[in-house]
Amino acid sequence: TSTSEPPSCTCDLQIKAVTVTEGRHYFKIVFTASILYPVFVFLLLWYAAILLSNLLLIAVISQSRSLHEPMFVFMCALFVNEVYGSTAIFPMLLSQILHEAHVITRAACLLQIFCLYSYGGTEFSLLTLMSYDRYLAICRPLQYSSSMTPTKMAALITLCWSYNLIVNLFITYGLTGRLKPCGNVIDKVYCDNYLMVKLSCSDAMVSKIFGSVHFVCYVLGLVGLILYSYARILRVCLRSSKRARQTALGTCVPHLLSFLNFSFGGLFEVMQSRFNMSAVSTPLRVFLSLHWLTVQPLASPVIYGLKMTKIRNTMGFNPSIVLTSPMIYGLKMTKIRQMVRDLLCWK
Repeated sequence: TSTSEPPSCTCDLQIKAVTVTEGRHYFKIVFTASILYPVFVFLLLWYAAILLSNLLLIAVISQSRSLHEPMFVFMCALFVNEVYGSTAIFPMLLSQILHEAHVITRAACLLQIFCLYSYGGTEFSLLTLMSYDRYLAICRPLQYSSSMTPTKMAALITLCWSYNLIVNLFITYGLTGRLKPCGNVIDKVYCDNYLMVKLSCSDAMVSKIFGSVHFVCYVLGLVGLILYSYARILRVCLRSSKRARQTALGTCVPHLLSFLNFSFGGLFEVMQSRFNMSAVSTPLRVFLSLHWLTVQPLASPVIYGLKMTKIRNTMGFNPSIVLTSPMIYGLKMTKIRQMVRDLLCWK
């Protein structure tokens, strides 16, 4: 019997599926027509809140000399990453909601994969760096100023960004980009590297092995450093006075909340890509798959803006007013609601 390479898929667009044909990807959008425009307006307001909150805190930290400390500099880098990650998903998602075809070119899909994965890796790296910074500040206060000089801070932030950009550039374009697509269904509202590899008819063994080994080593290494940092911090706090303990925990709690929130979304995303999650309802599955890309970029500035006393004092007002203003005014003002209803013909 003769064997031949499986042919590339030439399926046409189906409204329920994501198809890949001749370099184009057609994406499944799980929103029904009755909630399409309300979802669009909500996501648009959410994206506006993300941009406003992160850019506001970036400006505050940049302009205030009292905040030019390692902890706040790392926060500023984190907020820049939130803008980067949210911009990689929201414009495309909003565009797909309004268009019936739900189509994106293969080149744009690979670009989105690169941006989303580099965002996730950089986010994890910066959160790890911030935990190490807290470890030095609390456990080694006398060596802190010499350990975290401006030069070292710049080098560490550059390392976080450059490593993830280079590695994901290689994974996306050096490994996934060279694979020949044969499948035509991606059950997601954005491009996913693992599912793209599964759809290929080329030999993807190198991509799977490298991706799995790198992911496991990278995550275990960073999680190990975070656990070590907080174990040492906890040990010092237990031996300190009540006031010192409260001060130390006050700077660690925002970081822990941000880290746990991102880890929850990232863990579900990994599980959904690799395991059968049909037992979870579709709306919940879609929300959880977008959690690390949509909730984290707004949660970080809200958590740090509200919890860090020095930021609140520098701003001179309650940042929650500004951080939530797009959502408040967009959803609560009667005139705006009526204009949106008229524009979108809501019933």
